[in-house]
Amino acid sequence: MYNMGLLDKLKHKSSDSNSKDTSFADSASTGTSAHPGPDSQVLGQNDIFRYRKQRGINLGSWFVLERWICPQVFQGAASPGQSDFDVASGRNAKQTLESHWDAWIGEEDWKWIKERGFNSVRIPIGYYHLCGACPGVLDGTDFEPFLHVFEGAYARLIEAISVAHRYGLGVLVAAGAQNADAHSGLSTGKASLFSTSANLRSTSLALRFLASSLCRSPNVIGLELLNEPANNGKLQKWYESTLSEIRTIVGPEFPIYVGDAWDTSHYAGWTGERRDFVVLDHHLYRCFTDQDKAMNGEQHAQRLRSEFARTLKGQSDAANGNLVVGEWSASLDPRALHQGMSDGEKDRQRREFVRAELEIFETSTAGWWFWTYKKGEGWDAGWSAMDAAQAEILPSWVGSRHFKGPPDRTVKDHELQRAHGAHVSYWQSHGGSPDPTAFAMGFSQGWDDALIFLSDPNGPSEIGFISQWARRRKMECKARGKELGKTAWEWEHGFTQGVQACTMASLQ
Repeated sequence: MYNMGLLDKLKHKSSDSNSKDTSFADSASTGTSAHPGPDSQVLGQNDIFRYRKQRGINLGSWFVLERWICPQVFQGAASPGQSDFDVASGRNAKQTLESHWDAWIGEEDWKWIKERGFNSVRIPIGYYHLCGACPGVLDGTDFEPFLHVFEGAYARLIEAISVAHRYGLGVLVAAGAQNADAHSGLSTGKASLFSTSANLRSTSLALRFLASSLCRSPNVIGLELLNEPANNGKLQKWYESTLSEIRTIVGPEFPIYVGDAWDTSHYAGWTGERRDFVVLDHHLYRCFTDQDKAMNGEQHAQRLRSEFARTLKGQSDAANGNLVVGEWSASLDPRALHQGMSDGEKDRQRREFVRAELEIFETSTAGWWFWTYKKGEGWDAGWSAMDAAQAEILPSWVGSRHFKGPPDRTVKDHELQRAHGAHVSYWQSHGGSPDPTAFAMGFSQGWDDALIFLSDPNGPSEIGFISQWARRRKMECKARGKELGKTAWEWEHGFTQGVQACTMASLQ
C-alpha cells in the first residue's frame, strides 16, 4: 500500500528541491478520468478522428472507375473503354455516371462497414470530380469538355462525408494520380502530371480547393496528394512545394497523406524529418511480381512475419510512426493456388495471408485500408471485402477490442512505477539519466490521453499517430512558455509507454 502516487511524489520532491520547473508536471493529470489535464487543450471531435488508429476500407470505383471492379459502367464507353475519360466520351455518360454514383454505396453499405469494426473509408477521386464547385480545375486539361458530365460528383462526395460522419466513420480523400494506369483517369498509358503547366495548375487548384473546403469537416481525416505516383526527380520537390501551399490554408496539424512512389525507405526518412502532420502511404500487394506468383498464402505469411515485418517496422520508425498501408488485399495469383486445390483450401491460404498482413499492420503502422469494399459482378474473395468476409478470410470484426472502462487509479500508479523503475534502471546502467521525472510526467500524460481516445462515444479509439500526438502536446506546452528542453526525449519515451500501458489495461 502507499499514500501517494509516484508522479505526485516526484512532483513533490521536485518542488521541494526547487531545482526544476514543475509547470509541465502540473499539466499531466494524475487521475484516471478521461479528461485532459488542467493545462491541456480540450480535444475536438476531429482530433479523435484524425489521430486514432485507422482501420479502414477503400470505396474503390465509386468515383474513379476501374473496369475490373464495375464493368457495367463501361458498357457505353468509347474505345478503349478502360478509364473515366472513355466513359465520359461515350454514350449517355452523364446519366450513366450519376446513376452509378447514387447506387454504388448506399445506407446498407455504410451499415455493413460500421458493423464490422471499420472506422474509416478511403475514397479515391479525380480532379475533374470537383468541377461542379471549382470549374477552373478543368481548364487546359483533357477533361475540359466534360464539365456537364462531372458537375454532379462533388455534391455527392460531400454527402458521402456527411453520411460517414453519421456512422462515426472517418474519410480519407485520395485525390488524383500520377501514373500510367487507367485508374489515373486516362487510357493513354502515360503519366502526364509534369508534362504540361495546365496539369500542374489544375492539380494545385484542386488540392487547395479540397484543403479549404474539407478541413472543417470533423470526420475528414486527411487529404492524399496523389494516388500511387510514379517516382521521378520532380516528385519530392513537388510534394514540398505543394505542402507549403496547402499549409497556408490548413496549418500544420491537418493530416496530409503522400504516396511512397514505391520507394518507401526514402520517403519514410523524408516524412520523419518533417514537423507537420504528413503521413506516408504504402500499398502492399503480393500478386503481381514473378516471385509473388510463385508463393502460396502460407509462404507469403511466413515471409511477411519475418523479413518484411522488420523492414516495415524500420520504415515506420523512420517516419516517426506516420506510416499507413492505404491499400492491401487478400489476393493471391491463381498460379499460387494450383489447379486441383479445393475452394476451401484456397480460402485457407488467403486467410493465413490476411492474418499475417493484419498482424504486421497492427504492430508497425498507424492504420490500413483494405482494397476494396466490393465488386460489381462475380465472386472475388481476394479483392472484395464483402466476399472475403463471407468466406471468413477477413475477420468478422476488425476494430478495437472491447473497452472495459477506465482502469482504477491503482492500476495506473502500478504501471507507472513499473515503467519508471525500468527506465531508471536502464539509464543508470547506461551512463545515467538527466531527468527521470520527465519520463513519469510523459507516462501520465500518455495514459490520460489514451483514455480520452478510448472513451470516444463512437466506440473505443486507440491513438494511432502516437509520436505526432506527443509532438502536438509538446507544442501546446511550448506555446504556454513551458518547454521540456533536453528532457523532451525522456518525456516522449514515457508518453509512448503510457499510451501503450493504458491501452493494454483498458481493452479486452
